[in-house]
Amino acid sequence: MEAHWEHFPHEADMGVRGVGATKEEAFEQSAVALTAIITDPQSVKSEMSVEISCEAPDDELCLVDWLNALVYEMATRKMLFGRFKVTLNGSRLHGTAWGEKIDAARHQPAVEVKGATYTALRVQRDQKGLWIAQCVVDV
Repeated sequence: MEAHWEHFPHEADMGVRGVGATKEEAFEQSAVALTAIITDPQSVKSEMSVEISCEAPDDELCLVDWLNALVYEMATRKMLFGRFKVTLNGSRLHGTAWGEKIDAARHQPAVEVKGATYTALRVQRDQKGLWIAQCVVDV
């Protein structure tokens, strides 16, 4: 099965889920799912890159930190990201996000993501051996 992202409903908020053969792929795909709440990730050009580092005591907290760092970078830089690369080394994450400045006419942002939460937070392998990285984000 190919790495992919998906959304899952959660009351007034939205769940993001990344699925991949590796934990890193699952984290990358969860970031694509985050962008997909706002706009079509494929509409985002890879014009600039932003480096992000996180450190957390476990994978689940690291996922929340990763997604919240992306939310922060999108808000403060007025950017959207459509492509991601994650490297995990123990409790440390190093990620690169590629994107561009928001173009309201072209991206037509649907909502603003306020942050990742601990609700439905999970980073683990499923029965098929695929990695799942998911949580609910506040919109």
